[in-house]
Amino acid sequence: MSGPGYFAAEPPARIPPHSYETEQQLLGALLTDNRLMEIIDQALHPDHFAEPTYGRIYKTIADLVASGRRADPVTLATVLANDPGLVELGNPSAYLAALVGSVASLREAPQYSRMVVDLALRREMMVLADEVADRAASVDIDTQASDLAHEFESRLFALTEKVDGGAGSRAFAEIMPAMLRQSEEAMQRGGGLIGLATGLDDLDELIGGMAPGNLLVLGARPAMGKSALMCSIAAHVARAQAPVGIFSLEMRGEEIGQRITADATGIPYTAVRNGRLDHDEWAKVRQAERELAALPLHIDDTPGLHIDQIRVRGRRMVRRHGVGLIAIDHLHLVRGPGKDRLAELTKISASLKEMARELGIPILALCQLSRALESRDDKRPQLSDLRESGSIEQDADIVAFLHRAFYYTEKAEPQRKTGEKDATFTGRLADWHAKMAAERNRADVLVHKNRHGRTGAASLFCDLALSRFRSLAPSQMDGGW
Repeated sequence: MSGPGYFAAEPPARIPPHSYETEQQLLGALLTDNRLMEIIDQALHPDHFAEPTYGRIYKTIADLVASGRRADPVTLATVLANDPGLVELGNPSAYLAALVGSVASLREAPQYSRMVVDLALRREMMVLADEVADRAASVDIDTQASDLAHEFESRLFALTEKVDGGAGSRAFAEIMPAMLRQSEEAMQRGGGLIGLATGLDDLDELIGGMAPGNLLVLGARPAMGKSALMCSIAAHVARAQAPVGIFSLEMRGEEIGQRITADATGIPYTAVRNGRLDHDEWAKVRQAERELAALPLHIDDTPGLHIDQIRVRGRRMVRRHGVGLIAIDHLHLVRGPGKDRLAELTKISASLKEMARELGIPILALCQLSRALESRDDKRPQLSDLRESGSIEQDADIVAFLHRAFYYTEKAEPQRKTGEKDATFTGRLADWHAKMAAERNRADVLVHKNRHGRTGAASLFCDLALSRFRSLAPSQMDGGW
């Protein structure tokens, strides 16, 4: 009964699931036959034992066996002579011998080990569930409920990873069929590509496509067109290869749509954005909208996302939509743990690489480059221009830079020098115009790191007014999709 004057009965305390008998049976079996260490659950850890003393016994057995020594009641009693748990029992040697004597079946050791791990994970889930309830009940104005949900979803996923305990080692005979399938798929694509094609032939030939589990970093200074290149690659992948997820921390989803529409229709991005369209152009945009709406593009344009949120939402994209590529624009806008920005970026880049491996898909992360290159005569980016963190270079499988020489040439219009003859100045001006014409629609992707192949440069046709990038082959330089 509830109401004034009555108190609701406290629910009975839940006893964390455990089985001391199972733990004893497992330890006794291991002490009887050390070879069982090779076939028990490899995820088993001393912390999985509900009784801490049993966990220390297990660790000692594992350490002795790993060092090539025999683990039996005599050797363990010597090593654990001062263990408080065993000392409390009075006679460590007799207790350990009793463990061996009580073993019902050596064949059940693998099953015992799996049960110990399972019960430990259940206890962890109970702790997590209690923490969820406590923190959800404590209203903190600095913490949003959505932040708690993302945090706990990430921690719950970490628990599910513990269930698998990692894949462990694989025999080479298991690896070979997967390797042959990968090679066969590359052959079916015409050879040379492992993973997804960017749609830019020279770039694909250089990097071999965007391979599963790889982290690709594309760096550039502002106004080089890296977001437009990302949109072009994402649209190409979504059209024919796989659904794509985009985390856009800089542009709103509508802006991405406008860029892709400009590329598809050949109508300048600014005209699409500002609505400066005549009747025919508007008809083309409406037609493109109907076609583009079918693209399996999934855009999350939430600003200021934390890396943990990106990992949780990325997993959700893969699970719900079968996403085969994730693009992030851009890395320096992602939040992460760490006492300073350098520590943050170190954690973020490592986490993105882990995410690519975990999901088995390529991740394309854009990043800003240091302003220092603007002061150099040679404006082509170098690895040292990666802002704030060498860990980006370390964690990435491929590091490439987008460079448009036209951006700098346009700003370097010749000025007449004092006393300079007309012919001389006219000649310099003509050279500048010729250089402008040659560079206007050219961009270079400079691959400075390629863990799986060679480095070099891929030249592209670009028209930033249309957010368009193409291979330099004449047939691909004109027209939309």
